[in-house]
Amino acid sequence: MESDRDKDVQVIRSLIARQFKSISWREGKTPDWAAFEKDFLPEAALYASARPLRSQTTGQFIERMNGLVGKTLHSLEETILGSRIHVFGNVAVAVIACENVENATETNRNVEMMLLVKDDGSWRVAAQAWDRQDAANPVTSELWER
Repeated sequence: MESDRDKDVQVIRSLIARQFKSISWREGKTPDWAAFEKDFLPEAALYASARPLRSQTTGQFIERMNGLVGKTLHSLEETILGSRIHVFGNVAVAVIACENVENATETNRNVEMMLLVKDDGSWRVAAQAWDRQDAANPVTSELWER
């Protein structure tokens, strides 16, 4: 029998899959920003891997990405490699390892971390931060295997 926690984990996994699908697009198409934005709280903070560190809203992130779509970034395909989700009551943390293919040629691996909250039966992203793999920080299965 599936517990409430197990159900919450599955709902969060669906939210993550929806996020990755909404921000992936092929050449000649555009991301689904409405689907992307709907899973975030209005005041959610996003922190990209670029330094110096700068907080941005989902609106600012979308604006920045729209400046790249079709110009320097013609396609982006994000694939989930694995995830680990911890739920406690109405709060959760998700660690997601992913691979990004930009312009069908450049492949990078990232780790994204989401802080999620449940309100009125719905899970939403309260904050998200991510960083790119490098020699000192490789993306390995240890990030998502138990």
